[in-house]
Amino acid sequence: MRKPREEMIAETRAKLIAAGRHAFGTVGYAGSSMDDFTGHAGLTRGALYHHFGDKKGLLQAVIREIDAEMTVRLHRISSAAPNRWQGFVDECVAYIEMALEPEIQRIMFRDGPAVLGDISQWPTNNGCIAALSGSIDQLKADGVMADIDTEGAARLINGASSHAALWIANSDDPEGTSKRAVRGFRILLEGLRTRS
Repeated sequence: MRKPREEMIAETRAKLIAAGRHAFGTVGYAGSSMDDFTGHAGLTRGALYHHFGDKKGLLQAVIREIDAEMTVRLHRISSAAPNRWQGFVDECVAYIEMALEPEIQRIMFRDGPAVLGDISQWPTNNGCIAALSGSIDQLKADGVMADIDTEGAARLINGASSHAALWIANSDDPEGTSKRAVRGFRILLEGLRTRS
């Protein structure tokens, strides 16, 4: 029995994204070719063009997938914390530290910005700002965070964490840079905490 069309489309997309992710994560965007994606997935170039337009479109799809996985991991981290403030700090720090992971480092923080431009302009960034804003509003309502403009704080924290991750990913000493970035970032966040 033949699979429904929607299922076949979803399978083709998933195969191409997996092949793209493998190639981008191992040889990088510049080093990967259309044949890497289609040959690895057992599909034609036509399928790639149909679903993603081109190599850049495939990279965007891979980044969306990795970003969604990062979000799930970050929610798990913040949920495990003993209180909302600690969860907020742990989640922000974990995002920065993910820049040490080879696949995330290469795809999200090296090739992504090189190919797609400023990370703060990516479509997924709006979701990050919204999530941070929600957390900030809760922390302010709890009396744990200073009375600061929510969107302004969300954008500043997002910018600081993104730039810290980019700094780590492009550093000659990612481990050392990560320690410095996390230490500085924790101090910045503590400056937003109310003293009761």
